[in-house]
Amino acid sequence: MVRWPDQPVTVRVPATSANLGPGFDSLGLALSLHDTVQARVLASGLQVSVTGAGADDLERGEGHLVIRAMRAAFAVIGAQPPGIEICCGNDVPQGFGLGSSAAAIVSGVLAARALAGASGEAALPDDAVLQLASELEGHPDNIAACLLGGLTISWAAAAGVRAARLTPLAGLAPVLCVPAVPLSTHTARKALPAQVPHTDAAANSARAALLIAALTLQPDLLLAGTEDFLHQPYRAAAMPATAALIERLRTAGIAAVVSGAGPSVLALTVGGTVPGPAEVARIAAHTGPLWRVLPLGVDTDGAVLLSD
Repeated sequence: MVRWPDQPVTVRVPATSANLGPGFDSLGLALSLHDTVQARVLASGLQVSVTGAGADDLERGEGHLVIRAMRAAFAVIGAQPPGIEICCGNDVPQGFGLGSSAAAIVSGVLAARALAGASGEAALPDDAVLQLASELEGHPDNIAACLLGGLTISWAAAAGVRAARLTPLAGLAPVLCVPAVPLSTHTARKALPAQVPHTDAAANSARAALLIAALTLQPDLLLAGTEDFLHQPYRAAAMPATAALIERLRTAGIAAVVSGAGPSVLALTVGGTVPGPAEVARIAAHTGPLWRVLPLGVDTDGAVLLSD
């Protein structure tokens, strides 16, 4: 039997960028932009408050994604609390390919596990959290990076979803370019063909392998390693401004890719080298529409249970 705590729990989760060019549905990078969820057990009812991104739009009832993830986790644990209150502080833009849904799911599952104490830990060890969160999200790339931090590779195995964490280059300096209008992941995925030519698949496989070397050992390979043949060319028509900015950045020698399903652009620069973040901002300022440029770091912690 679960003994519900009187005190709240607080979970901090990072934004993530999936794919990174050729690593379609497998590579993820955690970024130094965070959502925070505080959750507590109530005697009854449901209370949801949201500040920051999505404050004016998000569901406040059982349909809220954090609550849905908590309910799924409590179902695995085998006990639902009498009432729930969550307070969400959102800094991760929603609908821009930055892992906002993964952040909500991971924070909900981890908050539920923490509230359930020893029963939560027993029912949801870390590998089970990865599995459940990936099932709720539909794919594991953002989930793995959000949970583990750093650079992650995720894949499906006979025993379920697996993930490996790598330490990226210490000087890696990601720069996000976020447009004003979001794009749904569903819309972006609809643009993908059912089949691709074998030559494109082979080329993409080589680039994905090269990208791992570039992100961990040899940054001069970043431009070549981020070339994609599987998804970005097919999505370009759905996000022409994104495609235009990527082309201009790459022409300038900057390793730029669609962040996740878009429409944000992720530029991978390296501290102390040229071109750097300032050049990304300059090019974005001269490429319509208006872009919000966010120089960030790599989050190496992943999802963290904070002390209240």
